[in-house]
Amino acid sequence: MQPLLKVDLATGTHLEYQVPADWVRDYLGAASLAARLLYDELTLELDPLSPAAPLLFLNGPLTGTAGPAVGRFIVSGKSPATNLWAESNAGGFWGPELRKAGFDGVWIAGRAEEPVYLQIIDGEVMLRYADHLWGLDTCETQDAIKIEISAKGVRVACIGPAGEARIPFALIACDHGRVAGRTGLGAVMGTKNLKAIAVHGDRSVPVIDWQTFKPVWAAANRTLRGDTQIIVLREMGTAGTADYFDYLGEMPKKYFQAGTFEGVEKVTGATMSESILAEVSACHACVIACGRVVTLDDGEKRKGPEYETMVGFGPNLLIDDLPAITRLGELCDRLGMDTISMSNTIGLSFTLYEQGQLTTEATGGLKLKWGNVEVVEECVQLTARRVGFGAQLAEGSRNLGRRYSAEEEAVQVNGLEVAYHDPRGASGMALVYATSPRGACHNQSDYFIVDIGNADEELGL
Repeated sequence: MQPLLKVDLATGTHLEYQVPADWVRDYLGAASLAARLLYDELTLELDPLSPAAPLLFLNGPLTGTAGPAVGRFIVSGKSPATNLWAESNAGGFWGPELRKAGFDGVWIAGRAEEPVYLQIIDGEVMLRYADHLWGLDTCETQDAIKIEISAKGVRVACIGPAGEARIPFALIACDHGRVAGRTGLGAVMGTKNLKAIAVHGDRSVPVIDWQTFKPVWAAANRTLRGDTQIIVLREMGTAGTADYFDYLGEMPKKYFQAGTFEGVEKVTGATMSESILAEVSACHACVIACGRVVTLDDGEKRKGPEYETMVGFGPNLLIDDLPAITRLGELCDRLGMDTISMSNTIGLSFTLYEQGQLTTEATGGLKLKWGNVEVVEECVQLTARRVGFGAQLAEGSRNLGRRYSAEEEAVQVNGLEVAYHDPRGASGMALVYATSPRGACHNQSDYFIVDIGNADEELGL
């Protein structure tokens, strides 16, 4: 394993840290190893937004190789939303590029006195001023840094205005649409005055036994290319599951209050493929290519919504306008907010408004009517900057519910909003949400795959 780069933003110093070999062996995978590395620092008393709170970017053992789904890295620390373990996962090319720059992870400590970004080029490390980047959205930030560094192939992980405002569900974005979205680690990055980490390298990704590894990854890729579920993912993205999840009752509507929605057939991966899909995109060396690139009426190509975003800003809010849903998802990515938490919290506000617990006086004149795209967009904009009613939405669903003595209405676990897999359609998800160490996490267990009808005879399932 290559060393980690440990950076103290308070002093501007850095050093290389070699992970003990037995930890690498015993805690296999980025999330497990990150938990061990941070175990002694993540105390119950630690304030997630204090200078003492660590922030760790870490690659897995296969990141940057030629195997399937190997473009991913994790970010971990302590969540400002839950005050618990924070872990988020992103794809794209940033993780592989970090390995080519000579490091398997970046461990951030302390807080810079003024905005900075970290530059890592072929093992050379530099902190650069970022006053001119503060306030830019995530796409603008990536573009500006690439121009400033002027080295071909630079990859940038950054925060947007929401991270700067310490929104507890702020995300970290890279590669124009790949995000570490959950648990609010963008806010941790923002409180450290760290706008971005830019990486580039020309080194080879280390593989201990290439001759053994090569035929294994080649066989795995061949299997994936012919797998039925993978073919569906390539053709329709994660949104391709929408029709089936709706059939099973796993897709929530009207903030988990309705079982049906008249416009649901307009909000599917198939509809996207037949109407606005322009091309597909893939992370590093991935044969699945589940990313969507769509074209709307302005003629511009942009990221298409994945399942969670599509349902969160669609049936969850009784919206059936797929281009509008796409724009809302893009707006969250640019401002730097998790689409699951944002759309979930807006759904709660609509519910409280319908029940009469929220009034137009409290919302600053906003009429929170189901299906109103313009109002939803205004809520997103206000939240990212903590302005007006957005300051209440920025607290997240649990705290918004508490404010109006309606915490039981908030669909969350330990402060993290529930993703759009309704346990009434996939019962195993109830236990997954309840027991996840990071709050309501739909990725903590794959039992839902069995719930929706898949069997694995080798495992006796």
